Amino acid sequence: MDWLEDNKIPVGATASDAVAWLTQNAAWFFDMVATVMEAIIDGILWVLQTPHPLVVVVVFSLLAFWLQKSWKAGALTLVGLLFVINQGYWEETTETLTLVLSACALCMGVGVPIGIASAHRPKLYAALRPILDLMQTLPTFVYLIPAIVFFGIGMVPGLIATAIFVIPAPIRLTHLGISSTPSALVEAGRAFGATPRQMLWKIELPYALPQIMAGLTQTIMLSLSMVVIAALVGASGLGVPVVRALNTVNTGLGFESGLVIVVVAIILDRMFRRERGA
Repeated sequence: MDWLEDNKIPVGATASDAVAWLTQNAAWFFDMVATVMEAIIDGILWVLQTPHPLVVVVVFSLLAFWLQKSWKAGALTLVGLLFVINQGYWEETTETLTLVLSACALCMGVGVPIGIASAHRPKLYAALRPILDLMQTLPTFVYLIPAIVFFGIGMVPGLIATAIFVIPAPIRLTHLGISSTPSALVEAGRAFGATPRQMLWKIELPYALPQIMAGLTQTIMLSLSMVVIAALVGASGLGVPVVRALNTVNTGLGFESGLVIVVVAIILDRMFRRERGA
């Protein structure tokens, strides 16, 4: 077996060379991305942290009621966010919401169009599938290494690593929703002379909307699962007290912050969940 080990395929060396080349030749691009991301993050933070916390709580509760047309969703959001304030994690929660909302905007903005394109082009999806599998199965800590090299320490590398890990979910679910549109609906649209654009906007997207919304909720849940890992590269939020609790073996702090993460996840899931036919 020595001959096999002596002829090792230079996977690690190739990756290191690629990162070094990108660092030297594409620094301007990563600086531009970092600037845009920091502006988006600062904007969302300003919106969430400038008003009084109770004002934000009321707005989120009304938004939940409007999205779900249910007073129960609004009441759940109200009680959950009041619990967050009661536990003293409001600032960390707004920082986590900023990371989650930024990741959702990025992943849905990129993932939905790619999912639509791949549903209409089976060869494209066949080419994307192994890449999506790699993105979801590669340990998330691996993403943090080039993210730190390219973007430094802070919220931006945490956002980039989160987006890479999360983006396969909206791509796959959008592809599933579009490609599962009943052939009878498609044939009816064609029979009435619908153009490809009309087919997409009036038939395929309305039918696929529950799947796309499922992609959104999956994006939210996966983003929340990354908050602790993002905290390791300097991202603020609820991951910070979890890491602190782990380092100090503080059971109370860990359970407290972990429960707040669960409450935020439940609130966001109930706000954006959409069942077929709803």
